[in-house]
Amino acid sequence: MKSMTKYQLEHFKDKVNRQFRPYIEEQELVVKQYRTEAIDHAVKGLAKKMGADKVLSKLKEAEKKLADARATARTFFDKKKPKDEELNYNLRKNNNYNDDLSVDDCEHQLREWASNLADRQIEKRPEGKKLKQLTDMKQQAIDTVMEAGCPEKLIEQLGLVSKSIGLTWNKEVKRIAVE
Repeated sequence: MKSMTKYQLEHFKDKVNRQFRPYIEEQELVVKQYRTEAIDHAVKGLAKKMGADKVLSKLKEAEKKLADARATARTFFDKKKPKDEELNYNLRKNNNYNDDLSVDDCEHQLREWASNLADRQIEKRPEGKKLKQLTDMKQQAIDTVMEAGCPEKLIEQLGLVSKSIGLTWNKEVKRIAVE
């Protein structure tokens, strides 16, 4: 029985990755759509369950009042400044730098927490199950490569795994017609 070299193992692993990558990427795109919807739904539910929705609405209202007050102040000082003078950096209209806690900061934290919940929900959907199945099959193929003793047996085993996703392990290259 002929054993495989490190380079042969790497070749087989790379080929497994090449075969599975397009299917996994396609399924990830399908799942991404549902993940976004699930996160949005989970954020609303989580915010309501935690009571954060009330806190966020008060913060939004306060931020709106603060933004209106800032705009009024900027307009006031802009109109009252001498014509040849420049306003302080913090009063210029194009300065949006704000180092305080905002609604966006809070909503970002909620989205982070909700994404974990959404991922668990997606795994229960048919699209999530298919993605899990593809990644498990890819891992099985890589395990087969790493545990194989000889190339001939490995090619046969990888042929069976490839067949389960509708591929053939050894593809015949068509001849190019030369005239």
